[in-house]
Amino acid sequence: MHASDREAARLGMTRRERRRSLAAASPDAEAATRSPLSSLFDPAPEDEHDREGTPSILTVCTGNICRSPLAEVMLRASLRELGIAVSSAGTHALVDHGMTAQARELAVQGGAREQDALQHQARLLTERMLLEADLVLTMTREHRGIAVQLTPSRLHRVFPVREFARLAAGLSDDDVRRAADVGSTPRARLGAAVTAISHRRGLSGSASSADDVIDPYRRDSEVYQQSARELFPALFEVERVVRLATA
Repeated sequence: MHASDREAARLGMTRRERRRSLAAASPDAEAATRSPLSSLFDPAPEDEHDREGTPSILTVCTGNICRSPLAEVMLRASLRELGIAVSSAGTHALVDHGMTAQARELAVQGGAREQDALQHQARLLTERMLLEADLVLTMTREHRGIAVQLTPSRLHRVFPVREFARLAAGLSDDDVRRAADVGSTPRARLGAAVTAISHRRGLSGSASSADDVIDPYRRDSEVYQQSARELFPALFEVERVVRLATA
């Protein structure tokens, strides 16, 4: 244990309280207490460390009848026992429409509950939905841009789903757990892990067309299959992160 940590323990101070004390005395002193990786593993704003409530994920596409509801029902099925709230919306939603037959078929084949797929009704994306979500997964970079315009404060919570998977793949299971340990509740832990992953954007290159999931709407079954091939592996990575973060 570092000498300053021992002194903090003797005085009954937490590590965070010690950093505040050092920062008040000298900004340079506080910087000396932080490792080069501290920006990755302690990134969340202080008021989010104790966020209460159910962890939530929002998936977003255009019409909310193909890609985003497919992602929604797949994640709902894979994360069901964790009690994660999963929903979806569209930037130009065909409000109250159900999933297309091809998307429903892919969902059930992928392990989603048929009832979830059948009950889906498209919703228009709103600012409130974005503010309430701990992780927003869009199907393309364009969808992300629209979401960020609606809620700039959620910049670090919104990702094209394939970009999120690519960034998260660079973190080991232990890295994800360590990042999540900043939070004291399941919701805060997920938020901390998501923010840590967002900090990897500068390390792993910017999002590109390879991070978009192709839109199969009004196209043949092969395009639907291609869309699923692009989406499903990313959802497996999302599941890994959520399970590790909320455990």
